Amino acid sequence: QFCRDVMQAALGAEVIKSLHPGQVMVKIVNDELTRLMGPVDTRIYFVSPGPTIILLAGLQGCGKTTTAAKLGKYLLDKGKKPLLVADDLQRPAAIEQLVVLGQQLNIPVYKEDNSNPVKVAKNSIDFAKQNGCDVIVLDTAGRLHIDEEMMNEVANVAKAVTPHQIYLVCDSMTGQDAVNSAKEFNSRLELDGIILTKLDGDARGGAALSVKAVTGKPIKFIGVGEKLDKLEEFHPDRMAGRILGMG
Repeated sequence: QFCRDVMQAALGAEVIKSLHPGQVMVKIVNDELTRLMGPVDTRIYFVSPGPTIILLAGLQGCGKTTTAAKLGKYLLDKGKKPLLVADDLQRPAAIEQLVVLGQQLNIPVYKEDNSNPVKVAKNSIDFAKQNGCDVIVLDTAGRLHIDEEMMNEVANVAKAVTPHQIYLVCDSMTGQDAVNSAKEFNSRLELDGIILTKLDGDARGGAALSVKAVTGKPIKFIGVGEKLDKLEEFHPDRMAGRILGMG
Protein backbone atom coordinates (compact mmCIF):
# COMPACT_ATOMS: atom_id res chain seq x y z
CA GLN A 1 0.00 0.00 0.00
CA PHE A 2 2.79 2.37 0.97
CA CYS A 3 4.72 1.68 -2.24
CA ARG A 4 1.56 2.27 -4.27
CA ASP A 5 0.98 5.61 -2.54
CA VAL A 6 4.56 6.71 -3.21
CA MET A 7 4.27 5.64 -6.84
CA GLN A 8 1.04 7.57 -7.23
CA ALA A 9 2.62 10.73 -5.81
CA ALA A 10 5.84 10.28 -7.79
CA LEU A 11 4.10 9.94 -11.15
CA GLY A 12 3.11 13.60 -10.94
CA ALA A 13 4.69 16.22 -13.17
CA GLU A 14 6.71 17.68 -10.30
CA VAL A 15 9.32 14.91 -10.39
CA ILE A 16 9.63 14.91 -14.17
CA LYS A 17 10.13 18.67 -14.42
CA SER A 18 12.46 18.86 -11.47
CA LEU A 19 16.16 19.53 -11.81
CA HIS A 20 16.77 17.27 -8.82
CA PRO A 21 14.38 14.33 -9.20
CA GLY A 22 16.28 12.34 -6.55
CA GLN A 23 15.62 14.97 -3.91
CA VAL A 24 11.98 15.30 -4.91
CA MET A 25 11.65 11.53 -4.68
CA VAL A 26 13.12 11.47 -1.17
CA LYS A 27 10.72 14.23 -0.15
CA ILE A 28 7.77 12.26 -1.52
CA VAL A 29 8.82 9.16 0.41
CA ASN A 30 9.32 11.27 3.53
CA ASP A 31 5.87 12.88 3.18
CA GLU A 32 4.16 9.53 2.59
CA LEU A 33 5.90 8.00 5.63
CA THR A 34 4.76 10.94 7.75
CA ARG A 35 1.21 10.59 6.47
CA LEU A 36 1.17 6.86 7.08
CA MET A 37 2.27 7.18 10.71
CA GLY A 38 0.12 10.23 11.45
CA PRO A 39 -1.91 12.08 12.36
CA VAL A 40 -0.29 13.23 15.61
CA ASP A 41 -2.43 12.42 18.60
CA THR A 42 -0.45 12.38 21.82
CA ARG A 43 -3.24 13.64 24.04
CA ILE A 44 -4.39 11.52 26.92
CA TYR A 45 -8.11 11.96 27.40
CA PHE A 46 -8.93 12.58 31.05
CA VAL A 47 -12.38 12.08 32.53
CA SER A 48 -14.04 14.16 35.17
CA PRO A 49 -14.74 13.19 37.85
CA GLY A 50 -11.69 10.89 37.93
CA PRO A 51 -9.94 8.67 38.19
CA THR A 52 -9.05 8.21 34.52
CA ILE A 53 -8.02 4.57 34.03
CA ILE A 54 -5.21 3.73 31.59
CA LEU A 55 -4.53 0.04 30.98
CA LEU A 56 -1.19 -1.06 29.53
CA ALA A 57 -1.12 -4.36 27.65
CA GLY A 58 1.70 -6.13 25.84
CA LEU A 59 3.97 -9.13 25.76
CA GLN A 60 6.46 -9.94 28.50
CA GLY A 61 9.77 -8.20 27.98
CA CYS A 62 8.36 -5.34 25.91
CA GLY A 63 9.11 -2.84 28.67
CA LYS A 64 5.58 -2.54 30.07
CA THR A 65 6.46 -2.07 33.75
CA THR A 66 9.11 0.55 33.03
CA THR A 67 6.71 2.25 30.63
CA ALA A 68 4.04 2.35 33.37
CA ALA A 69 6.49 4.25 35.58
CA LYS A 70 7.55 6.55 32.73
CA LEU A 71 3.91 7.31 32.01
CA GLY A 72 3.44 8.03 35.72
CA LYS A 73 6.26 10.56 35.58
CA TYR A 74 4.82 12.11 32.41
CA LEU A 75 1.45 12.51 34.16
CA LEU A 76 3.09 13.90 37.28
CA ASP A 77 4.85 16.52 35.17
CA LYS A 78 1.46 17.41 33.69
CA GLY A 79 0.17 18.21 37.17
CA LYS A 80 -1.75 14.97 37.64
CA LYS A 81 -1.73 12.71 40.68
CA PRO A 82 -1.14 9.24 39.26
CA LEU A 83 -1.43 5.84 40.92
CA LEU A 84 0.59 2.93 39.53
CA VAL A 85 -1.09 -0.46 39.91
CA ALA A 86 1.04 -3.63 40.03
CA ASP A 87 -1.38 -5.96 38.29
CA ASP A 88 1.19 -8.17 36.59
CA LEU A 89 0.83 -11.13 38.91
CA GLN A 90 2.59 -13.56 36.54
CA ARG A 91 6.15 -12.27 36.69
CA PRO A 92 7.34 -12.43 40.31
CA ALA A 93 9.68 -9.44 40.00
CA ALA A 94 7.15 -7.16 38.27
CA ILE A 95 5.49 -5.99 41.49
CA GLU A 96 8.80 -5.23 43.23
CA GLN A 97 10.07 -3.48 40.11
CA LEU A 98 7.05 -1.17 39.99
CA VAL A 99 7.26 -0.45 43.73
CA VAL A 100 10.94 0.54 43.41
CA LEU A 101 10.24 2.74 40.38
CA GLY A 102 7.28 4.32 42.18
CA GLN A 103 9.49 5.17 45.15
CA GLN A 104 12.07 6.78 42.87
CA LEU A 105 9.36 8.99 41.38
CA ASN A 106 7.42 9.56 44.57
CA ILE A 107 4.32 8.03 43.00
CA PRO A 108 2.12 5.69 45.05
CA VAL A 109 1.97 2.06 43.89
CA TYR A 110 -1.01 -0.15 44.64
CA LYS A 111 -0.27 -3.83 45.20
CA GLU A 112 -1.89 -6.78 46.93
CA ASP A 113 -0.95 -10.29 47.97
CA ASN A 114 -3.66 -11.58 45.73
CA SER A 115 -3.53 -13.85 42.73
CA ASN A 116 -6.67 -12.43 41.12
CA PRO A 117 -5.78 -9.57 38.74
CA VAL A 118 -9.43 -8.54 38.35
CA LYS A 119 -9.83 -8.04 42.12
CA VAL A 120 -6.57 -6.11 42.36
CA ALA A 121 -7.63 -3.82 39.50
CA LYS A 122 -11.07 -3.20 41.04
CA ASN A 123 -9.67 -2.52 44.52
CA SER A 124 -7.13 -0.10 43.10
CA ILE A 125 -9.95 2.17 41.92
CA ASP A 126 -11.31 2.47 45.48
CA PHE A 127 -7.78 3.12 46.72
CA ALA A 128 -7.30 5.86 44.10
CA LYS A 129 -10.55 7.55 45.08
CA GLN A 130 -9.72 7.43 48.79
CA ASN A 131 -6.24 8.85 48.19
CA GLY A 132 -7.14 11.57 45.71
CA CYS A 133 -5.35 10.02 42.73
CA ASP A 134 -6.86 11.20 39.45
CA VAL A 135 -5.16 8.82 36.99
CA ILE A 136 -4.63 5.07 37.36
CA VAL A 137 -1.96 3.31 35.29
CA LEU A 138 -2.57 -0.45 35.27
CA ASP A 139 0.42 -2.68 34.54
CA THR A 140 -1.02 -6.01 33.35
CA ALA A 141 0.60 -9.41 32.82
CA GLY A 142 2.27 -10.36 29.57
CA ARG A 143 3.58 -13.65 28.27
CA LEU A 144 6.48 -14.52 26.01
CA HIS A 145 4.00 -15.32 23.27
CA ILE A 146 0.39 -14.52 22.70
CA ASP A 147 -1.73 -17.20 24.27
CA GLU A 148 -5.37 -17.61 25.15
CA GLU A 149 -4.80 -17.49 28.90
CA MET A 150 -3.00 -14.15 28.84
CA MET A 151 -5.50 -12.65 26.41
CA ASN A 152 -8.41 -13.75 28.59
CA GLU A 153 -6.76 -12.31 31.68
CA VAL A 154 -6.19 -8.89 30.15
CA ALA A 155 -9.65 -8.91 28.57
CA ASN A 156 -11.24 -9.78 31.94
CA VAL A 157 -9.39 -6.96 33.68
CA ALA A 158 -10.51 -4.58 30.93
CA LYS A 159 -14.10 -5.78 31.25
CA ALA A 160 -14.08 -5.38 35.02
CA VAL A 161 -12.71 -1.82 35.20
CA THR A 162 -13.65 -0.47 31.74
CA PRO A 163 -10.48 1.58 31.23
CA HIS A 164 -10.83 4.93 29.49
CA GLN A 165 -7.67 4.29 27.47
CA ILE A 166 -5.97 1.02 26.52
CA TYR A 167 -2.41 1.36 25.24
CA LEU A 168 -0.43 -1.46 23.72
CA VAL A 169 3.24 -1.43 24.63
CA CYS A 170 5.34 -2.79 21.75
CA ASP A 171 9.03 -3.58 21.61
CA SER A 172 10.20 -1.90 18.40
CA MET A 173 13.27 -4.16 18.25
CA THR A 174 11.12 -7.21 17.50
CA GLY A 175 10.05 -5.84 14.13
CA GLN A 176 7.49 -8.08 12.47
CA ASP A 177 6.66 -9.82 15.77
CA ALA A 178 5.54 -6.48 17.18
CA VAL A 179 3.16 -6.16 14.25
CA ASN A 180 1.68 -9.62 14.72
CA SER A 181 1.09 -9.08 18.43
CA ALA A 182 -0.43 -5.66 17.78
CA LYS A 183 -2.90 -7.29 15.40
CA GLU A 184 -3.90 -9.89 17.99
CA PHE A 185 -4.22 -7.47 20.89
CA ASN A 186 -6.24 -5.03 18.80
CA SER A 187 -8.71 -7.74 17.82
CA ARG A 188 -9.32 -8.58 21.49
CA LEU A 189 -8.99 -5.29 23.31
CA GLU A 190 -10.03 -2.34 21.15
CA LEU A 191 -6.84 -0.35 21.62
CA ASP A 192 -6.72 3.44 21.89
CA GLY A 193 -3.06 3.86 21.11
CA ILE A 194 0.40 2.36 20.93
CA ILE A 195 3.56 3.02 22.91
CA LEU A 196 6.73 1.90 21.12
CA THR A 197 9.64 1.06 23.41
CA LYS A 198 13.38 0.57 22.95
CA LEU A 199 13.79 3.12 20.19
CA ASP A 200 17.06 4.26 21.72
CA GLY A 201 19.03 1.49 20.03
CA ASP A 202 19.71 0.93 16.37
CA ALA A 203 16.16 0.03 15.49
CA ARG A 204 15.23 2.50 12.81
CA GLY A 205 11.55 2.37 13.74
CA GLY A 206 10.07 0.39 10.89
CA ALA A 207 7.73 -1.25 13.38
CA ALA A 208 6.11 2.17 13.81
CA LEU A 209 4.98 2.03 10.20
CA SER A 210 3.49 -1.40 10.28
CA VAL A 211 1.91 -1.22 13.73
CA LYS A 212 0.10 1.98 12.79
CA ALA A 213 -0.99 0.62 9.41
CA VAL A 214 -2.17 -2.71 10.83
CA THR A 215 -4.10 -1.42 13.86
CA GLY A 216 -5.12 1.99 12.56
CA LYS A 217 -4.44 3.29 16.08
CA PRO A 218 -2.23 6.29 16.79
CA ILE A 219 1.25 5.87 18.21
CA LYS A 220 1.10 7.98 21.37
CA PHE A 221 4.57 7.75 22.86
CA ILE A 222 7.98 6.28 22.25
CA GLY A 223 10.45 5.03 24.85
CA VAL A 224 13.92 6.28 23.99
CA GLY A 225 16.04 5.12 26.92
CA GLU A 226 16.21 3.37 30.26
CA LYS A 227 15.79 6.46 32.42
CA LEU A 228 12.34 7.33 33.69
CA ASP A 229 12.14 10.62 31.83
CA LYS A 230 12.82 8.91 28.51
CA LEU A 231 9.25 8.80 27.26
CA GLU A 232 8.55 11.16 24.39
CA GLU A 233 5.42 12.15 22.55
CA PHE A 234 5.40 10.61 19.09
CA HIS A 235 6.05 12.83 16.06
CA PRO A 236 5.54 11.11 12.68
CA ASP A 237 7.77 13.58 10.82
CA ARG A 238 10.71 12.88 13.12
CA MET A 239 10.22 9.13 12.83
CA ALA A 240 10.06 9.42 9.03
CA GLY A 241 13.40 11.23 9.06
CA ARG A 242 14.83 8.56 11.30
CA ILE A 243 13.62 5.69 9.10
CA LEU A 244 15.22 7.40 6.11
CA GLY A 245 18.42 7.88 8.10
CA MET A 246 18.01 11.65 8.13
CA GLY A 247 16.75 12.04 11.71
